[in-house]
Amino acid sequence: MTITRHKIPVSTRVPGGHTNAYVVGEDPAILVDPAGRTPDLDRTVRERGVDHVLVTHTHPDHVGAVSSYAADLETTVWARYGRDSRFEDATGVRADATLSPGDVLAFGGGALEVIDAPGHAPDHLAFVERETGAVIVGDCAIAEGSVAVGAPEGDMRAYVSTLRRLHARDPPRLYPGHDPPVANPRERLADLLEHRKRRERHVLVAVDGGARTVDSILEAAYDKPLDGVRDLAGATVEAHLEKLAVEGAVTWDGARAGAAMGEDGSARDE
Repeated sequence: MTITRHKIPVSTRVPGGHTNAYVVGEDPAILVDPAGRTPDLDRTVRERGVDHVLVTHTHPDHVGAVSSYAADLETTVWARYGRDSRFEDATGVRADATLSPGDVLAFGGGALEVIDAPGHAPDHLAFVERETGAVIVGDCAIAEGSVAVGAPEGDMRAYVSTLRRLHARDPPRLYPGHDPPVANPRERLADLLEHRKRRERHVLVAVDGGARTVDSILEAAYDKPLDGVRDLAGATVEAHLEKLAVEGAVTWDGARAGAAMGEDGSARDE
């Protein structure tokens, strides 16, 4: 099955300065994550006969050309079921139809299975190419580095669960929203899980050591310069604190963190 990647320049802070748009199959084909239009993508869309437009999620760097292609093509535009208002707000387009996890969308020569993939965004989906098992993962994974999972939209518990499900699926290849395709998915997904565990440990140690605000936790938990990304790192710390608070490992009221209470009612760090 042919999956063609087009690198679309975007203005937001994303790896490499571009988002990947994918054209899957042909006659009819599916266009996934049209972040913008380029001559090469327009040519592929024309040649392959795109009849469907999907997005992994509705962040601005993934939906920039949805309205343009919807206006120019005789195509079905799909949104996630229950998130169609969010989709319309993000794209300016009312979806023609909706998708839910477990649905299978047939196209020329194949089919895509829709799977739930929240964490980076609450409406995040991923798409499994049924013939090969390859997964278009959007912002669940990238080839190098880590994925931003920041409060208030990012949900770290959901993201870790998504990584675990993808790892268990054992796909042969991942097609991410940024960076080249990932040819070693289980290893890469395991690395992303370990990165999240390591960052969580650093946050927990910082709180146990007396750090209470996001800024003080940043200083204790990060051992690298945060120039230009401090806001993203802060949002990630908040997402970790929300996860740890739900699990009873810390307390967090949205402004100040605290060490969880022991069985005798005393804080762990007292």
